[in-house]
Amino acid sequence: MARPSRPPTSPDGTAADPSAAPSRRSLLRGGLAVGAAATAGLAGELWTGRGRASAATVDYPGATWAPASTANYTASNRPTSYPVNLVVIHVTQETFSDTIKLFQDPAHAAAAHYVVRSADGAIDQCVREHDIAWHAGNWDYNTRSIGIEHEGWVDQPSYFTTAMYHASAALTAEICDKYGIPKDRNHIIGHYQVPGTDHTDPGPNWDWVRYMRLVNGV
Repeated sequence: MARPSRPPTSPDGTAADPSAAPSRRSLLRGGLAVGAAATAGLAGELWTGRGRASAATVDYPGATWAPASTANYTASNRPTSYPVNLVVIHVTQETFSDTIKLFQDPAHAAAAHYVVRSADGAIDQCVREHDIAWHAGNWDYNTRSIGIEHEGWVDQPSYFTTAMYHASAALTAEICDKYGIPKDRNHIIGHYQVPGTDHTDPGPNWDWVRYMRLVNGV
């Protein structure tokens, strides 16, 4: 599941004093205030059902726009502001619909760029690729990665369906082609590989050999 990692800067982009970094509790409180303002401004654009029209254009043609709260990511202009050279694979530990709801909750303080559904491989985009999603729990990794969540639980391999593998691999391959990311395990990584994380996803039941073959069109 995506986990928060806020930038080491103030909201206006100026450098912040690392010793004054907010606690998780204060971060969540701040998110509530920011999120309330964002919700008021975006009320007409919030996702209320699959296939609903949106003012935003998805980055991946097969995705449906399901915007995360603006309190759960950092607006940016990647790859101009930061290079994009990683894809991070997550497992939600939630249902698909509940994951979308969490990402739209300003108190959650985390979101990924994409969420892939187990049953049919449907993909929702929650954060634009040029923005920095708070998904890896490591600011450096967040700035240069695209985060993809997969519906399910790490100890329930039945959630990792053929439809999910194929849809996710096609998405990852397109992202790699777009940003010139090598299609290997040094650049397509699990959340557990992010320095400082305490997460284990996608877990031992994720078939990395199968997934990487699909990403590479083998």
